Amino acid sequence: MTDFLLELRSEEIPARMQAGARAELEKLFRAQLSAAGLETGELTIWSTPRRLALIARDLPEATAAVSEELKGPRRSAPPQALEGFLRKTGLTQDQLEDRDGVYFAVIDKPGRATAEVLAEAIPAIVRGFSWPKSMRWGKESASSESLRWVRPLSGIVAIFGEDLVPCEVSGIASGFATRGHRFHCPSEITIGSASDYAEKLRACHVIVDHEERQAIVRDGAAKAAADAGLTLVEDEGLVIENAGLTEWPVPLLGRFDEAFLEVPPEVIQLTARVNQKYFVVNGADGKLANGFVCTANIDAHDGGAEIVAGNRKVLAARLSDARFFWEQDQKKTLAQHAEKLANITFHEKLGTVADKVERVAKLAEWLASEGIVPNCDPALARQAAELAKADLVTEMVGEFPELQGLMGGYYARAEGLPDAVADAIRDHYKPVGQGDDVPTAPVTVAVALADKLDTIFSFFLIQQKPTGSKDPFALRRAALGALALLQTNGSRLPIGKALDAWEDHLLSFCQIIFGTHGNYVLNQSFARQKVAEAAAAVEGIKSAEWVQVKKVEVKLVDDDDSEIQKRLGVASGLFSALDRTFERDEILDFLADRLKVQQREAGVRHDLIDAVFALGGEDDLVRLLARVKALQAFMATEDGSNLLAGYKRAANILKQAGEVSGTAAATPPTDADAALLAALDAAEPAASAAVTDERFTDAMAALASLRAPIDAFFEGVMVNDPDEAVRAYRLGLLARFTGAVHGVADFSKIEG
Repeated sequence: MTDFLLELRSEEIPARMQAGARAELEKLFRAQLSAAGLETGELTIWSTPRRLALIARDLPEATAAVSEELKGPRRSAPPQALEGFLRKTGLTQDQLEDRDGVYFAVIDKPGRATAEVLAEAIPAIVRGFSWPKSMRWGKESASSESLRWVRPLSGIVAIFGEDLVPCEVSGIASGFATRGHRFHCPSEITIGSASDYAEKLRACHVIVDHEERQAIVRDGAAKAAADAGLTLVEDEGLVIENAGLTEWPVPLLGRFDEAFLEVPPEVIQLTARVNQKYFVVNGADGKLANGFVCTANIDAHDGGAEIVAGNRKVLAARLSDARFFWEQDQKKTLAQHAEKLANITFHEKLGTVADKVERVAKLAEWLASEGIVPNCDPALARQAAELAKADLVTEMVGEFPELQGLMGGYYARAEGLPDAVADAIRDHYKPVGQGDDVPTAPVTVAVALADKLDTIFSFFLIQQKPTGSKDPFALRRAALGALALLQTNGSRLPIGKALDAWEDHLLSFCQIIFGTHGNYVLNQSFARQKVAEAAAAVEGIKSAEWVQVKKVEVKLVDDDDSEIQKRLGVASGLFSALDRTFERDEILDFLADRLKVQQREAGVRHDLIDAVFALGGEDDLVRLLARVKALQAFMATEDGSNLLAGYKRAANILKQAGEVSGTAAATPPTDADAALLAALDAAEPAASAAVTDERFTDAMAALASLRAPIDAFFEGVMVNDPDEAVRAYRLGLLARFTGAVHGVADFSKIEG
C-alpha cells in the first residue's frame, strides 16, 4: 500500500473559497478513483492562500482484475443482432458462451497500475474543478477551451510513493518541486514523498495545515491581547479568514487613538473586521478598548513594529471616516432623516418606504391601544415605528447596511428620545433567525410585530406569496419572527382582527397618496370609490390643480405629471387588490404552516399539531399552541393512549354503520349504556367550558373521564344489536362520544 501526494499551486486563492475548494477536491478525487475501480480510504486535504494539497494514504499498487459478463441475443436471433453484439463486445463468435440457447460474453479486464490511473485522473480533476469565480490567463485565454482556475495555476506536484506521476494540464507538467513562503523562502523545494511534504514546507515558512494555522491565529491573538491586559473579542469567522490569508500567521497587537471610542463600539468592530480583517479587544471593564489584533504573514525582524504602525495608520483612516459619518448623521434629527424615505421605493405595488412606515405606525399603535401588547404606550409605539426606518438613509448605514436599526437606536438616544423608543428602533428587526434574541420590551414588541405583519399582509395582498423554495421577500422569516414574538410574550393576537385593522388603515391610504383640503376622506367604502374614480380620470387630474370627487376636494401632493401617475398607480393597485377577495384564510394557513414547522423542529409530534389545527375556526396562534401542548402531555399518559384506541374503534363502527335508520331506544338498554351516557353528560359540558376558558389541561382531564366508561361499553355490549332501536341508541352514544372528543382535538389525525 502506497501514499499519494497531489499539490495544485496557484496565485492567491480567496480565503472565502478555500473550504469549498477542499470539499470539491475530495469529491472529484474520490469520483475519479471510484470510476477506475480504486477504493479511497483516508484523505488529508489542506489549503493555503497559494496551494491545495491532498494526501491519499494506503492506495494499492494496481486496480484489481475484473471479469465482466454481458448477456447477448438468443442463438435463433437474426444475424444482425449477433453482429451488433460482437461489435459492442469486441469479440468473435467462437469466444462467446452458449448457455441454453443464449449467447453470453465474458470479458476479463486486467488490473491497471494505480500510477497510470492517477496520471489520467489529475487533468480530469483540474479541468472539472468548480469555483464560485474563475479566470483564464495567458495566450491560451483567447480560446474558450483553455483552462479556468480561480487564479493562474503555476505548478503541480504529483508523487505516488517516491515516484513522479507524470501528467500535464494546459502546459503545466507535474514535478517534484514546489515553492515555499513568498518572502521567506521563494525558491524551489524538492518534495520526496507525501511523508515529508508538510515538514519540508514548514522549514520554508509554510504551515500547510489550515486547521493548525487557525489555532495559531486563535491562540496567538488571545495571547497578544492578554499580554497587554486586554481580552480578545472572539470571532471564529475572522480566525478562519485570517488563516486563509496567511501561510505563516503572526498575530500582532496594535493601538488606535482613544478619541475614536466615542463612535459606537459596533461601528469600530465592523470597520476593523470588514475593512481590515482585524480583531478588536475589550478592556478590564468589559467595554471596547482602543486596541486591535492584526495577523501578519511574516516573521518581522523588528518584532512586527513597522507592520503594526502601518496597520494603525490604515485603521485610523477608516475610523476617521466612521467618525465623520457618526457626526454628520447627528446634525439632523431622525424625523428629518425619515423625510427621505418618501424617495425610496419599497415595492412598485406597495409604494415607498415612507408608506410602509405609515402602515406600520398605525398597526403598532393599534396593537398597543387594543391591549394586544400589554403595558405599551400607543403614542410611544407610533413614535418608534415612525422613526424605525429613518437610519436607512443615514451615511453610516449606507456604509454598513448591517447596522440598520442599531444605528437608529444610537441616534435616537443621542437625540434625547425616550429609552423605550430608542430600544424599539434598535431591535425592531428582531428576531431575524433561529437563536436570535426575541424582544420583550412592550414598545419594541409592538413595532417589531407590526413591521412583520405588515410585510406578510402586504405581499399576500399583491399576490407575491412564497412558492416552493422561492421566498424573495423573506415572508417565511417574517412569519417565524412574528410567531416568536407572540409566543415569547404571550400576546393574544387574533389574526382576523389584525387583518381588519390593517385593511382599515390601508383603505385610508389615499390620505398618504394625496394631500387633503377641506373634508378628510374617512368613509372607507367611499375611499375605494374615490381612488377608483381618480385613477380613471388621470387625464383630467393632470390638467387640474383640484379635482372634485363627490363634493370632497382633494389636492394632489405633487403637481409633477410622472409623480401623479406613480402615486395613482400605487393607490389604484392597492384598492383593486382589496376589491378582490382578500384571501384571509391563505394568510392564516401560511402562519399555521410556519407554526407547524417551528413546533416540529422543537420536537412536537406532527400528528398532534394536525389534530388541533384540523378543528379550524381558530386564528389565535398562541391559543392553538397551548392546546397542542396540552394534547401532547395527555397523549403521553395511559389514559390518552387508551382513549385514542376507543375513539378509533368508535369512529370505525360509525363509518361502517353509515346512516342510522329506525328510532333509538328511549332509555339506556344496559348498565354499560347508562354509565357511558352519564359520563358523556358530565364530560361534554366540562370539556367545552374548559376549552372556552382556555383551560386545556382541564379539557383533557374531562376527556380522560370517558376512558373507563368507553372501555366498559365496548366490553359489555354489542353495538350492532339485532334490535334496531338498541342499535340506533348505541350508535348515537358513539356519535356523542366522538363529538365530545372532537370538541378538544380531531383524534382521527392522531397516529397510533
